[in-house]
Amino acid sequence: MNFENAPDGADHQVPFRAGFVAIVGRPNVGKSTLLNRLIGQKISIVSRKAQTTRHRVTGILTQDDAQLVFVDTPGFQTRHRNALNRSMNRTVSQVLADVDLVFFVVEAGRFGEDDRKVVDVLPADARVVLVINKVDRLEDKSRLLPFIAKMAEAYPFTEIVPLSAERGTNVETLLKAAVPLLPVGEAMFGADEITDRSERFLAAEFLREKLFRLLGDELPYGIAVEIEKFETEGSLRRIHAAVVVDKPGHKGIVIGKGGEQLKRIASEARVELEKLFDGKVFLEVWVKVKSGWADDERALKSLGYE
Repeated sequence: MNFENAPDGADHQVPFRAGFVAIVGRPNVGKSTLLNRLIGQKISIVSRKAQTTRHRVTGILTQDDAQLVFVDTPGFQTRHRNALNRSMNRTVSQVLADVDLVFFVVEAGRFGEDDRKVVDVLPADARVVLVINKVDRLEDKSRLLPFIAKMAEAYPFTEIVPLSAERGTNVETLLKAAVPLLPVGEAMFGADEITDRSERFLAAEFLREKLFRLLGDELPYGIAVEIEKFETEGSLRRIHAAVVVDKPGHKGIVIGKGGEQLKRIASEARVELEKLFDGKVFLEVWVKVKSGWADDERALKSLGYE
């Protein structure tokens, strides 16, 4: 066994383990919140809306004895079969085919048809840890043990871990369960790396999160972000971003009266990006219409969808 590439400080008597861990589940079960909690930093955007996560987002956690590369996936889509949803489901399937371990996330007390459809796409030979999230929101705590028993009958899970990603409760237990299930191997990334996604990608995602959060239900899912220019000057980043909407009528909703809505969206995104990049950010944002982009394979590709 080779322990040479374990990060400094690792116990060389213990086999170093490294592997990819997919985080899957239906929309809105808390996959992105869990990833951010595991990494200890926000890299995956979060909102109450379905389709918040549209891309594969990778988070890297390096410990003394292991490196876990988490892959946050879009919620598996069972409705609105347009090109965007097909792209997101393709991402889930591709990730599942190429990981060492799967975290299948469900909401405490709920296992419906949409959850079952995710189970149906799990590879037959996959090691799957069931993560029962949002246990803090379960009003009747006596329901938890029967729910765990029911889930154990639904699929041969390797481990079952109830937790609260939002509060951080029992997340360490999940990590302790996961490490022994990874293959012995060398670290794939530097000990200080937390994602393999570019700053350009993260800028687009953080801006899109603010759009989802601040526009509420006014604007549905026909919205995307395109970074048209990203320049770095020392610790300053100059970012020029276009908000892409599906219909001309949506443009006014994003801009708001006197431009106030767009100004607020850009301002809140800039504040978060400055924290993430640890430097000054100049962010210029405008809105453009690209009709039918969510059902246009070429448009999706130009916007960075796989």
